Amino acid sequence: MTSTPDPGPPPERVVVGAEEARRLVAAQFPRWADLPVAPVPDGGWDNCTFRLGGEMLLRLPSAAPYARAVEKEHRWLPVLAPRLPLPVPVPLARGRPTADFPHPWSVYRWLEGVPATARRVVDPVRFAVDLADFLLALQRVDPAGGPQPGLHSWYRGAPVRTYDGETRRAIEALEGRVDVELAGEIWETALAARWEGGDVWFHGDVAEGNLLLRDGRLAAVIDFGTCGVGDPACDLAAAWTLLTAEGRIAFRERLQVDGSAWARGRGWALWKTLTTVAGAVHEPGSTGVPTSATQVLDAIFSEYRDSGSAG
Repeated sequence: MTSTPDPGPPPERVVVGAEEARRLVAAQFPRWADLPVAPVPDGGWDNCTFRLGGEMLLRLPSAAPYARAVEKEHRWLPVLAPRLPLPVPVPLARGRPTADFPHPWSVYRWLEGVPATARRVVDPVRFAVDLADFLLALQRVDPAGGPQPGLHSWYRGAPVRTYDGETRRAIEALEGRVDVELAGEIWETALAARWEGGDVWFHGDVAEGNLLLRDGRLAAVIDFGTCGVGDPACDLAAAWTLLTAEGRIAFRERLQVDGSAWARGRGWALWKTLTTVAGAVHEPGSTGVPTSATQVLDAIFSEYRDSGSAG
């Protein structure tokens, strides 16, 4: 069983500007030295992200823990890409650490699309089915030699029990703010639902910023920094964090998920939401539970009650 990870102190972040990124490109890839470099709005936390010309993307890890993904993505994305039904990033070049920037970094082909926010999705049920089809295809890829759960995946793919201590601390911290009794019951249900299958590929971070839309439909899946092989239940958390109630039903039916996997996926969604909420409400100046997190918790709680608690 995977031991509970010690997150340690927050990683020291390296914030890179467009001019610094341009100098890195010019020094290591002179053929692209004349291309413009521009920041990508909302480019994410784990990487400093830039457009390189009109057809490429730079991803520079913002801290050492996120740099672990570089070697993994260069090794495995070329293997995964031709087996998946939607475009995913494929590395074009790998940058070296320097005295000015201490991490390896990547150049990718630019993928068109906008983040999959709820208001942009034209048909929530179709979106859910398309996402399920993508995950099914990912799960069918041969897992032999794939990266096992660990620090590189933030323990996605490991048993949800990996985050037992963190989840229980969040539940305790939220006494009086959320239904902690129900949250504890859902968490215990997730812990009791053991994974007994073999290794399967998972994405690890199926979030709206990593799903791109074109014309309101799912068009690409990006950021495989947390991918690996293990229990794919971590990807099921999207059922509560991203999908409508109708979409959640279609998603589960398409994936043919049994009650045990569904309970584990619900547990992943609960862990992420509770720890996010607990962190937010105890920040100086906090005004309470963020609305988006409240909506996710409501979805988790209501779906659990409606399912008869067994999944």
